[in-house]
Amino acid sequence: MHKIALIIFSALPLFAGFFPATVHTSIANTTEGKLTLSTPLSANGMSGVVVHNYGNNLQAITGRFVQISKDGQSKIITTDVIHHNELPTINTPIKKGDSVIGGYLYNNVLLLAPDADTYAKITSADNKKWIHPDLYALFLSQEGEATPTRANLSLFAKRYQVGLIYIIRKNSAILLDPFSGSIINQRSIENLPTKAQFPFYMRFDKIDSGWFSSNTSGNYYNTMGAL
Repeated sequence: MHKIALIIFSALPLFAGFFPATVHTSIANTTEGKLTLSTPLSANGMSGVVVHNYGNNLQAITGRFVQISKDGQSKIITTDVIHHNELPTINTPIKKGDSVIGGYLYNNVLLLAPDADTYAKITSADNKKWIHPDLYALFLSQEGEATPTRANLSLFAKRYQVGLIYIIRKNSAILLDPFSGSIINQRSIENLPTKAQFPFYMRFDKIDSGWFSSNTSGNYYNTMGAL
């Protein structure tokens, strides 16, 4: 049994170059909620943050954007990037010359996989800060939800500083930017397990999503395919 498992998982690609690089650049121009990056990001749909320098070694994130064309044209998607009741709200307008981090926190990745073996194989192949799906499962339980959606993935990513969602689908792997809601890269993948844990691999038997919820079973691949 162990020999069979080794053969199957040796066929999984290691995804070299699968992750887009984080890009440090600046704003060349901005107007009416849109901006142009001095250096375009590697893929449309990548999000990032704008950083304003106030001088005296004081900087702050003033907005989040998503690239919409290969020439670096982007649009601002929010100026409420970091919310904390004990911190003042930042109202600094985004300006030409502000610094930009494209692919912000892309090293922090949540992986949704069908089983423990697939999860272990993929996380050992790339040197990332892997956010364990147990944390996401607890988050869903607290939110009263049972399955992943793009909306709750975005909220989770914002709350726990996650940059990318790595999702294993049937015969493919995708990278989802949770802030733009865009798939920024994908690859084919073979020899995945037929039997998968629902709604995804985690170290809990199920997600308790509320007193009145009966959604405790389903198909992993159908769920991930719908994201």
